[in-house]
Amino acid sequence: MIVVPYEVVASAIPGAGKGLRLTAPVARGAVIIAPDNLHTVWPEARLRQCAPDSIEVQASVRWFEQWFSITPEWTDECYVNHSFEPNGLWHLGFIFALDDLAAGTELTVDYRLLLGDDEDPGFACAASGQAIRGWHWRETLSRSTAQLAGLFSRG
Repeated sequence: MIVVPYEVVASAIPGAGKGLRLTAPVARGAVIIAPDNLHTVWPEARLRQCAPDSIEVQASVRWFEQWFSITPEWTDECYVNHSFEPNGLWHLGFIFALDDLAAGTELTVDYRLLLGDDEDPGFACAASGQAIRGWHWRETLSRSTAQLAGLFSRG
C-alpha cells in the first residue's frame, strides 16, 4: 500500500511508460510503500516454472530469501521505476525515502534489490543503458540493511 499522497503519470524516464509521482513532500526515512494483502507468496523454484512473460513472473517481486510475492492486480506500486541512483530504498517489501523528497518527485528504486538471483527484467537502465540484474539474496539483504541503517543513523 502506498502511504503517501501520489499520482500515476507519464514517467519522466524515457521508455518507462508510467511513473509514480509524489503529490506532497516526503521526509527522509519515511515509509512510502509498505506491504499489504500478500495473498500469494511462492518459492522462486515454483515461479521459475512459469514462462518469463507470464503474469506470475511479470507481477512478482522478491520479498525475502527465495520467496516472491505475486500481485497480478497490478496495483499502483508497479509504477515505481528503476534507477541506479534511486530516491527510494527497497527493503523487504517496504520503500523508504532516501532523502527529503519534494512534491512532484517521481519515485524510483534500484530493481536489483527486488529481482531474483541474477534475474534479468528484460530491459536495461534507461539513463545509463547498463544491464539490470538481480543480486543474490544475501547481497540484497546486506546492501539494503546497511543502507537503511545508515539512513536512520544520520542526524
